[in-house]
Amino acid sequence: MAALGGMLAAAILKVVGDQVGSLIGGQIALQMNLNNDLKKMKMALESVDAVLEDAERRSITDKSTRLWLKRLKDFMYVISDMIDEFEADTQAITQPSARKFSFKKYLAFMIPCLTIGPNITMANRMKNMRDDLKVITDQHKEFKLTDCTNANEPKVTDIRETSSTLETQIVGRTEERDIILASLSESMTEDITILPIYGIGGLGKTTLAKMVYNSSQFNEYSQVWVYVSQTFDVIKIGNSIISQLSEKDKESAYTGKQMIHNSLEKLLANKKILIVLDDLWEDNMSNLEELKDMLKIGKSSNVVVIATTRSEGIAKEISTIQPYKLAPLTDDMCWSIIKQKSAFESRGDKEQLEEIGKVIAMKCAGVALAAKSLGHTLKSMKPGHWESVRDSNIWTASSLEDTSSTQVLASLKLSYSVMPSYLKLCFAYCAIFPKGHKILIDDLIHQWVSLGFSTRELGERYISQLLGLSFLDHFKSSSDF
Repeated sequence: MAALGGMLAAAILKVVGDQVGSLIGGQIALQMNLNNDLKKMKMALESVDAVLEDAERRSITDKSTRLWLKRLKDFMYVISDMIDEFEADTQAITQPSARKFSFKKYLAFMIPCLTIGPNITMANRMKNMRDDLKVITDQHKEFKLTDCTNANEPKVTDIRETSSTLETQIVGRTEERDIILASLSESMTEDITILPIYGIGGLGKTTLAKMVYNSSQFNEYSQVWVYVSQTFDVIKIGNSIISQLSEKDKESAYTGKQMIHNSLEKLLANKKILIVLDDLWEDNMSNLEELKDMLKIGKSSNVVVIATTRSEGIAKEISTIQPYKLAPLTDDMCWSIIKQKSAFESRGDKEQLEEIGKVIAMKCAGVALAAKSLGHTLKSMKPGHWESVRDSNIWTASSLEDTSSTQVLASLKLSYSVMPSYLKLCFAYCAIFPKGHKILIDDLIHQWVSLGFSTRELGERYISQLLGLSFLDHFKSSSDF
């Protein structure tokens, strides 16, 4: 993931460049004789910005370039902090009650804190900062990077706002759904049946679970959907099941296991219930046994559990019948997904692109998430850009570990690498949230706006772009599945 951190340099440089530019010509900058230093710093940033696209591409395979990008990115935070201090001091004079948010404070998860000696005057600090910046920016000449200002490189631009419902058509997996339904039919005479679906990330385990969940075979069942995540909490799982099954405890928050046991014993008794435990990571046997025991307590009940997990070991430990290993999609299916997501059939140049697209589909290694993300990325691209995706060094780097998991990471890296800098920055900010966290759109956009990443209107568009790229997933309540 270090490569992705390096790719963030362009996004951060733009923010810092805007900060520097906003000070040029200001009354305080002129009075403190900082205007010339600010202009020279702005010019240095613009010069290095022109070669960052080439540097970010090379950083995928070249450690020296990746290290240079990290140094540049770290130094951007130093400049940003200095500007924040300068503006805060200025506001303290002109508006004593005003304070400005620190850019680094909100992105501190990206790099360690960096400080500068307090005894240097602002003018000297600015000069020293500019000299240090020159040392770092001059280093790019050693790499002979190409000015990409007007280069014909792929970009994700002008993407139309998408619907909040992404899954309009599912490619494949009907055969797998039917196999699972048949297996469950043979076993549902037991009090509890647990069938795990396992396989690498991005194959479509959750999609397959949704297909089973929505099958007419379970129309007479009460249904529960629980997102488990990497943080395993049996109390949280129990409360989620109770709140979805109970008419009274819609906001169940029992803190004791015995309270949960008593409530579930009543709710599960004499009932037909389908429970999906999505994204199970817990591999501690005693915890998994405790989970199974919690789901078995209903008398005369018929409980069917579908669990999705990446681990075969977890699948075998929790199952009561044969777990289902989800196989990769065929290359043709991946190509169908790419065509669907890229609006391929509506293109006037589709004949020219078909063979290129099929090669890209093959590189997805049967992973649905990779095909979806790349398909959306390709949607606004010209033929030359499709060729750039096909021939990207990212695929070459990943071929050293030729597995489906490394190929899906390569495809997501590729989608990330051609994001506009503003979108990279907004997505990187989402790293402060844990995996599976339910982010309220309005809250996230408000935070972006507060940090100067976007306006309200642009924030809504950025959300739509990240959803389309499958970097964010639209959350629906259990009743919507």
